[in-house]
Amino acid sequence: MTSAHPIIEGLFETHINVRNLEQSMDFYGQVLGLELAHLEEQRRIAFYWIGGRGQAMLGLWETPPEEVATQHFAFRTSLEKLHLAAAYLRERQLTGYNFLGDGTDVPMVFGWMPALALYFRDPDGHSLEFITMLEGQPRPELGVISLEAWEALQQD
Repeated sequence: MTSAHPIIEGLFETHINVRNLEQSMDFYGQVLGLELAHLEEQRRIAFYWIGGRGQAMLGLWETPPEEVATQHFAFRTSLEKLHLAAAYLRERQLTGYNFLGDGTDVPMVFGWMPALALYFRDPDGHSLEFITMLEGQPRPELGVISLEAWEALQQD
């Protein structure tokens, strides 16, 4: 049964397991620039604000290495900032890659959304993504294509 007014309005927080809390705090706080919201040293957990205080939160839980399974999540950004993402990652000695895994850090469009995305990894191997929604109607038949190809199709 669907409701005309769904109770879920967005995703507020997600949590991941990390091998070394200090290393992960350095990565998310210093390298990516997220604001530390709260640190519980005894519980070995740190919380970071995403998109500003009160917008969304990421929790980092230190766990034994054998319990750290890689996960995936995406950071929403603007189209303008996504154009800068590859250089942003390189400046931080991080390797960006696209969904095609073609050895480049050129963002690609998912036609079914449509959205432009670029991936990278954290110190524990978690798959992270910068993503922005694009103008236009979803085109799932296009699969994954370049932004240039997407833009050319939007002009037709």
